[in-house]
Amino acid sequence: MSDPNAQRTPAPDDGDLAALIASLIKDLRFGAVEITVHEGRVVQVERKEKYRFDKR
Repeated sequence: MSDPNAQRTPAPDDGDLAALIASLIKDLRFGAVEITVHEGRVVQVERKEKYRFDKR
């Protein structure tokens, strides 16, 4: 099942893809970057970010 609200963009070349992934990781403190590959090609990149708060 695909997400009808998912944003589609043209496929980046290898250099642009590496720069995109680096930029997603750069300021990420807690979370994950997920890369989806189909038939040897990157088709999706997701960034999941968590915000953590001090316990009081």
